[in-house]
Amino acid sequence: MRIWVDADSCPRRIREIVCRASDRKGIEAVFVANRPIPLPNCRTVRMERVGAGQDDADRYIVEHIEEGDLIITRDIPLAALLVEKSFSVLNDRGDLYTRENVRERLSVRNFMADLREAGLPQDTPGQLSEKDIRTFANTFDRELVKAMRAAEARRAERERSGTGSAD
Repeated sequence: MRIWVDADSCPRRIREIVCRASDRKGIEAVFVANRPIPLPNCRTVRMERVGAGQDDADRYIVEHIEEGDLIITRDIPLAALLVEKSFSVLNDRGDLYTRENVRERLSVRNFMADLREAGLPQDTPGQLSEKDIRTFANTFDRELVKAMRAAEARRAERERSGTGSAD
């Protein structure tokens, strides 16, 4: 299993939390962006730089994720696609995207885009608060533990069935 981060707009504090958890748990974290992103020096963290196209990072993630991976993105269309494929996806404020909520969020996002295109002013989300960071850390930790347990169960099942490929 891996942790994938759509890193173009991922705040520094969130990147630090992901890197610490990745290093502590020994799970690879892959940060995907179209520009260099400052990351802490960790043995389990790598940066994948993609082209400058609007959806290049999203496309790279979709092409490289595997069963059981955990994805962090604030890109709601990407989240919707991944949730439909049964991936665990959360945003940088700790909101877990589910089949129950992602369609509504996508509709709201599209509505807001229509308002922007019509020239109506928009409120933008404020700066990341300490509460947002705590919420992210708690949700991320819970989903990471869940993903690790599922990966271990898949590994044990493969060993029982004699098909032992690695997670």
